[in-house]
Amino acid sequence: MTQNTSLKDLLAGAQLPALPQSAIRLLELAQDPENGPAEFAVPIEADPGLTGQVLRFVNSSYFGFSREISNVKLAITLVGIRTIKNFALWSAVFSLMPNPKSGPFDLKSLWQDSLRRGLFARAVGKHLGLKDAEDLFAAALLQDMAVPLLAKELGDKYRTLIEGRSEGQARISDLERETFGWTHAEAGGVIARGWSLPEAFAELIESHLDLEDYLAAPEKDPGRVAVALSALLPATADESWKELERFQSAYGKVMKGGPSIAETLEKVDADYEEFAPVLKLANPSVTLVELYNQSLQKSAT
Repeated sequence: MTQNTSLKDLLAGAQLPALPQSAIRLLELAQDPENGPAEFAVPIEADPGLTGQVLRFVNSSYFGFSREISNVKLAITLVGIRTIKNFALWSAVFSLMPNPKSGPFDLKSLWQDSLRRGLFARAVGKHLGLKDAEDLFAAALLQDMAVPLLAKELGDKYRTLIEGRSEGQARISDLERETFGWTHAEAGGVIARGWSLPEAFAELIESHLDLEDYLAAPEKDPGRVAVALSALLPATADESWKELERFQSAYGKVMKGGPSIAETLEKVDADYEEFAPVLKLANPSVTLVELYNQSLQKSAT
């Protein structure tokens, strides 16, 4: 995709922090399918902070192991290389994102939204039988990672966009395109490539706003569909689900014969409660399924 020059200039001037060496090494190891738990354990064990995070993650109620896992190699063996690699990756990205004081922008709320979307994309991917459901989780979790950086670099201009979103009445991507000629999805793709993240990740991030492009034949690129569908979930700060009709229509085309919307959202809410403590995130005041039911009731009256 050809990027708008002003976006390139903006991100070039932003001086992105470098990924930790441990995350870079894990990405390098992932290039060779012959590498196993023993090889992946080495860079993790060399980083005490990451070691603690990985073990806390594996011992969380999300996995529900009956005994405590105290060995990194065993942890990787039990939950899989892809899961641990992705955890280390988005844990590193979380740590690098700035926390700009930009009007109503709230970094914790953004990560709450991101975790919901990651869990939703994985649920859709698993229903569709995709082997890379963990990659969809990571990509959906990182789909809005450019937003904090843009809020920091653009200051008042971006704060105006966030305020113009009006609790979901308008999509921030539409306001970005109208104001700057590009979106945070494109910015996310540029950042992902700047960090040498896998190209598949960069493509999933930069295409998460393009759902309509894939709905005619969702089976052709189900991974992108899953991530793009997750982008239609409401934000934790929204009092109603403004894009519910669009979501319902797309969900029906993607999840034919699968669980109902309410069932999937209940699963996401349950997974969120188990996963959030690992990332030190609070539970939103309103669950997805509660907001879904409230929005249905409003539309019926």
